[in-house]
Amino acid sequence: MEQVGIGLIGAGTWGGVHAQTYTNYHRSALLAVCDQNEERAQRMATLYGVRHVYTNHREMLLNPDIRAVAVATPDFAHREIIEEAARAGKDILVEKPLATTHEDLARIAEVIAATGVRLMVDFHCRWSPPLVVARNDIESGHLGKIVSAYLRLNNTLFVPTKMLSWSKTSSILWFLGSHAIDTLRYLMGDEITRVFSVSSAGVLSARGIDVPDIYQTILEFRQGGIAMLENHWIMPDSSPQLNDFKVNILGSEGMFNLDLTHNQMIERYLAGTSDRPDVLDSPLIRGRHVGFIHESIKHFVDCVADGKQPAVTVEDGIRVSKVILAIMESAKTREPVEVTY
Repeated sequence: MEQVGIGLIGAGTWGGVHAQTYTNYHRSALLAVCDQNEERAQRMATLYGVRHVYTNHREMLLNPDIRAVAVATPDFAHREIIEEAARAGKDILVEKPLATTHEDLARIAEVIAATGVRLMVDFHCRWSPPLVVARNDIESGHLGKIVSAYLRLNNTLFVPTKMLSWSKTSSILWFLGSHAIDTLRYLMGDEITRVFSVSSAGVLSARGIDVPDIYQTILEFRQGGIAMLENHWIMPDSSPQLNDFKVNILGSEGMFNLDLTHNQMIERYLAGTSDRPDVLDSPLIRGRHVGFIHESIKHFVDCVADGKQPAVTVEDGIRVSKVILAIMESAKTREPVEVTY
């Protein structure tokens, strides 16, 4: 079976997840790693046995053996890479968010339509088993008409202060809100039409990161559903988990409660610490990382190999980013904002 040749752009934390997946999956071959930091790119290439290392993505795109690229750069640095990859005829898997301005979204939509390449935004929560179980029941009508939802997805202070060197140019909405909004769209099977949001700041600005700490948002959907969304990245680092992820979906005939912060199947108690080990995201089994964050990447590889369209499209990415832009506007004006698609 011919493997799909992949070029990885961005050798940071999430680039490592991509590298693990392409290296271990039998249908893909990681042929090149590109990062502006040559030492970081070389370190990843050495770790995964990758032959080609680049510091300029344009040079990498000239490699004829690369059929698709994975874009794992900071959220504000997607549009130019996507445009150039599309014009080079490469299929594209891009980390969320697709883009962070209306102008960039319009240009990406134009180039994808013009070139016809596949583009998938990596909204990997659509492969999370608990969320898929809930979605299947909702889609089958077991919950009746969806009335309301509540979702909170938060991070510890470690993320903006230590993990991300570029957090002061981003937002918790781009970093986690993207996943949260797409998860609500996926579960409710509906689109968001109006938002009202408030935000506050102070915790991060005191640490030299001048961005809002938290957003609390009400989302209205076309078919009448209402959702409450919470996103912040100021949980104390003493939290046993990096994320806090809770979901409630209420329908006219039933309800789901999901605690995705940690599973309840395993409790681990060691000297001086206790936790619940991951069995969903990326557990290590027989030397290989498996889990839903890898399954979304494998899905993209399968689509490239089989000539199919991905389950998540460029339009999904556009709609999520437009909701976030509306939320930011609402938080700034303290007024409801209509989402225009």
